[in-house]
Amino acid sequence: MAIDLWNEDGSFGGVGPEFEPDFLFTDRQKALKADLIELARTTLRPNAIESDEKYLFPRKNFEALAELGILGLNVPESLGGMGESHVATSMVVETIARYGCPSTAMCYVMHTAAVAAAMLRHQGNQTLCDLMGRLDKECLVGTLSLSDPATGSHVWFLMSSSAERDGDGYLLNKKASWTTSGGYADWYVAQTTSPDFNGDYANFSTWLVMGDEVTANPGSWDGIGLRGNQSGPIEIKDLKAPADRLIGPVGDGATSNDEATDPFFLFGTASCWNGIAMGMIDIARRHTTRKKHVDVGLRVCDYPTIQDYVGKALITTNASRMLTLSTCRQMDDTTNNCDWTIHSDPEVLPRSELVPWSWSAKYTAASNVTEVSDKMLHACGGTAYKAGLGMERLLRDGKAGWVMAPTNEVIRNFLGRAGLMGFEALDLWNQNVDQRSIDNEVRKMTPEQKRELAERLLAE
Repeated sequence: MAIDLWNEDGSFGGVGPEFEPDFLFTDRQKALKADLIELARTTLRPNAIESDEKYLFPRKNFEALAELGILGLNVPESLGGMGESHVATSMVVETIARYGCPSTAMCYVMHTAAVAAAMLRHQGNQTLCDLMGRLDKECLVGTLSLSDPATGSHVWFLMSSSAERDGDGYLLNKKASWTTSGGYADWYVAQTTSPDFNGDYANFSTWLVMGDEVTANPGSWDGIGLRGNQSGPIEIKDLKAPADRLIGPVGDGATSNDEATDPFFLFGTASCWNGIAMGMIDIARRHTTRKKHVDVGLRVCDYPTIQDYVGKALITTNASRMLTLSTCRQMDDTTNNCDWTIHSDPEVLPRSELVPWSWSAKYTAASNVTEVSDKMLHACGGTAYKAGLGMERLLRDGKAGWVMAPTNEVIRNFLGRAGLMGFEALDLWNQNVDQRSIDNEVRKMTPEQKRELAERLLAE
């Protein structure tokens, strides 16, 4: 059983409220945060231990979250949702991860990104509107399926998929290597190449696929951490999808990613890693203020080394939190607090302008949780190495941040290249010719080799 972070008098034993950015939240958001913390204490946190030990999808936690009405957190009130903002979404994810269950938080991130994709293009699509209105009433968990087994962390390059026109509808096929909640979600936002893509992998489309329309192997996830998220392969085989399953127009996939799925995924995962980092600091505070070295009459927290570890962890984690929340605040400011009606004009795409900030938030949070988890383990010593303190589970969960696509290496490369040469230099779908490299290689060739190359190119 993990350490109880709440004291006997009911007060919280972790880091105090003076380190909380509550000044960024509305009164309703503060009340929602308080309700989530209490739910974490009574329900989410105990279930997290069971999910980790048994690799269980956190369905029970989602049922509890649905009772709070937050599966429809970003769905407008006119459709039966809460109509909340990006800042609120970040707060919810972080709170679930910190006080409750990181696996639930990660599954919830994928759910919110799927909701964002649906809401971006829900206008005129009654099927999407109906689904959005039933999320909390029926506890309908959504997720994204954007990955491809042939391209790894380059999830935007969909080589193992296809869509064909089939009468008034479409025939869909897709293989996905990593799908959080795979086999457990009630609905999926999936992407394939467009029916008319003609070899242009930048031309792809977004679809609504229901849970009973995918082939999966639920329960096969065996990761070292986030054991409840059940991320695994799924397949869509010859699915005859009616026209209303197309989310937005044909070829809208890249726009959907830039404006909906990527922003919510990136700031959402950043919020998850920030929550885990704060959770590690909470455990360290609770443990080091209670553990005593009787021989010298000092608590562990009295040692300057421990204070240094925790001080740095608080500084860097709150810096990461502020980067994430300020990016979300700008999204709020440019979307009228996540008002989806602005997208009735398909050219209005304010979140897309914040891509470098979203990438930076993910990178910063994933890097920070890696360092904080190690230092908090050191601060708590041998006790933290055992499962009972709860720290080793959070350490394992946090390790997913660095390698989750886009990996931190990919983000560094993207931002470095874009900063030096502009975003057009990223060439995400491998379409631009690198003339400098060609010229350099040709200069190395003998006349005979040049002649052979020319003949081969002419033949092709």
